[in-house]
Amino acid sequence: MTAVATEAPARDFRLIDSTLRDGSHAISHQYEVSQVEAIVRGLDAAGVQVIEVAHGDGLGGSSFNYGFSKVNELELIEAAVNATTNAQIACLLVPGIGTVDDLRRVRDLGVGVARIAVHCTEADITEQHIKIAHDLGMEAVGFLMMSHMNTPEGLLQQARLLESYGADTIYIADSAGAMTTNEVRARVAEIVGGINVPLGVHAHQNLQLAVANSIAAYEEGARNLDGTSAGLGAGAGNCPTEILAAVCEKNGINSGVNPLALMDVAEEITRPLMPRAQVVDRAGLLLGYAGVYGSFLLHAQKAAERYGVSQAEILLELGARKAVGGQEDMIIDVAVELARKHAAMEGTS
Repeated sequence: MTAVATEAPARDFRLIDSTLRDGSHAISHQYEVSQVEAIVRGLDAAGVQVIEVAHGDGLGGSSFNYGFSKVNELELIEAAVNATTNAQIACLLVPGIGTVDDLRRVRDLGVGVARIAVHCTEADITEQHIKIAHDLGMEAVGFLMMSHMNTPEGLLQQARLLESYGADTIYIADSAGAMTTNEVRARVAEIVGGINVPLGVHAHQNLQLAVANSIAAYEEGARNLDGTSAGLGAGAGNCPTEILAAVCEKNGINSGVNPLALMDVAEEITRPLMPRAQVVDRAGLLLGYAGVYGSFLLHAQKAAERYGVSQAEILLELGARKAVGGQEDMIIDVAVELARKHAAMEGTS
């Protein structure tokens, strides 16, 4: 690497890098131990404060429904913990996929931050997990996915529930990359004014607004922001950590990280392992346009190829049905229905 990271100065917000969790979607959960170690060391040296590691769908996500990991996530998490010097290691858990026993296992490995992720209207199912995370001495983060599907006022109600359960930090996630900058501003301003714990934003790139939305969130009071190296993540990818850091510096916002070191990590470690560049192509844009969960992208592509239908049709129909995370099985249902519809139309023509 060419850049030399210096000691991280005081920062204006906390940066959480999700390359080793959200990025798992983009590589079909095929991370190897050596890749995890290299990315963690690079991010840690650059001054990243928290690094999230897990299957793309969180602890326990390695399965037929969500895709099997190449290496057991506990082995990857242990490698990450051993590779870091300053950064905390975080995990993500979706109740119903992961369990409280999974939390206990990763805490024993040294994970210090537990992000409990649910659909943006289902905060009431997080109480047990947030309290157990606290009992284990972990920071508990309430993580509201697909937040474009709830109003600012509705998200505030959900955030207050998370806070009442003991969440130390609350996140809204634009899981589909469907929010405009004004929509992000409205949600962040509403929530920040109504809770007493820090708010964070997890942005996706499907409308190519991830960096702009993250900066807007900061300006409205969010003090936790997510990114991934080279934007590696579900759908069209996440807010690129290195670009976010560079834009922050040019705007006089202190991220506490070294942008040059992050550029080196993206160019020399992350991009070489990516099966495809993170670009906003037609399918990626459709995710944001239709409001479809980012992790559905590769599943929809495989279903389209298998059943001989259009990936675009699948994504648009999933958006019309308001599919949410955890409903990956619906992708096959939609593909089969579309194939039958096309066959019937051909039979009558």
